[in-house]
Amino acid sequence: MDNSICQVYEDKIQSLEEEIKLLTEKYEDYQQESIFYSDEEILMSKKSFQREFWRQSQGCEYLSDLRAQLESLEMDLSFIMKFTGIQFTSHFKKTVEKTRNRTVQKHRLSGNCHSLSFQVEFQLLEIQLDPTFEFYVHPSKKVLKNKENVSVVVSDLSIFMDCGGDSYVSKFVSSIEEHGNLLQFFRSLSSYAEWYEHRRCTFVHFKAKYPNFVALPEGLLGHYIILRNPKPSGFELMVVWKIHIDEEGRITPLLDLLTKVPEQVLAWKMAAIENAPTGFRSMLLLFGIEAAIENLVKVVSLGK
Repeated sequence: MDNSICQVYEDKIQSLEEEIKLLTEKYEDYQQESIFYSDEEILMSKKSFQREFWRQSQGCEYLSDLRAQLESLEMDLSFIMKFTGIQFTSHFKKTVEKTRNRTVQKHRLSGNCHSLSFQVEFQLLEIQLDPTFEFYVHPSKKVLKNKENVSVVVSDLSIFMDCGGDSYVSKFVSSIEEHGNLLQFFRSLSSYAEWYEHRRCTFVHFKAKYPNFVALPEGLLGHYIILRNPKPSGFELMVVWKIHIDEEGRITPLLDLLTKVPEQVLAWKMAAIENAPTGFRSMLLLFGIEAAIENLVKVVSLGK
């Protein structure tokens, strides 16, 4: 090995040995020193520790309160979802404008209410009002105010629902979009979807119970069923069940009976056939929807 290289290594080793010796002396000096604190310094340290401990304990209590509030809110939300049938599956929010007194956000909500799906898009304008400031919006727009004197206006409302082209729903949705009354939409949606689900379950029940006499030409989500006896050819009863919803969001179930009877049957049972719709409406009032349809199915199945 070259002498110059050996000399470099020896210099490094010597330097490390000197550094180790210096550190060893410093450590021994430190060990021999005695550190004393005055009573005042000890008292100040104790108070500082107490303050820190109190702050940490307060933080734990605060987190505990937050957890309790969160659990309470989750329970309330679960109750509301069960009570209304409304369940949100997605939410998109975008802030398009924000100043000291004004915030504009775009929202898109998707969800289900019983067996109905929906999507709502709207723009939300929030304005921090001065008590002396007069805030004006168009009379057709819904304005909300909270305790912080914040005005909230819903605009650019668009609602999408899969209701099979129901004209009642289309008119109601158009009215809601025009007035921006989002709260009214969700209130009426809950009631409408409940009747919608009730009709679907009723049709499913009778189709399963009487498969040879009950037909669903529009499927399970249709608004009518056909009661048919295969023996008297062409004899049919159609139970029409529509769900009326007016522009104010009031829900009314509408049921009626239509008949399709061959001429040979009509000739000798004319009076009974003509009175069938009236008799069906009377049964609805006396026995309810399911019992009235049950009686019709039995009449059709017996061929009477």
